[in-house]
Amino acid sequence: MTFALILVGTVVGMELVANLMHRFVMHGPLWVLHKSHHANDHARFELNDLFGVFFAIPSIVFIYFGTQGSPVLLAVGIGMAVYGAVYWGFHDVLVHRRIPHGWIPKSGYLRRIVQAHHIHHRSRTKDGAVSFGFLYAPDPDRLKRELRDE
Repeated sequence: MTFALILVGTVVGMELVANLMHRFVMHGPLWVLHKSHHANDHARFELNDLFGVFFAIPSIVFIYFGTQGSPVLLAVGIGMAVYGAVYWGFHDVLVHRRIPHGWIPKSGYLRRIVQAHHIHHRSRTKDGAVSFGFLYAPDPDRLKRELRDE
């Protein structure tokens, strides 16, 4: 039970970590990598994809040491990996269609995620963007107002 709670807690906590990293690192000193993701034209590979590699390393390290006798590290590492897989599904597949598909969410949570991320991408510079989370999306109308107020 404790293992599962740590794993789920890590998945949930990773949304906060991702939000802060996106806001203060990707739209900050590492904009040089992230700006490829805000460009109008997208290549098969973007410099922004390197963040996936960077963020996978701690997960791999925790899983490795977790298999060496630390169930807490194993739960955290797996939780981080689960978050990464869910993020990939939402962000790269659902929102950016890096695997082509024709499904467009018409309502509810998934539509809100897509809308919030598209509003985030209206900013082509490191400043002025809104909605830095990946699995939590504020109200799209509020985000549009924030953009207008910038």
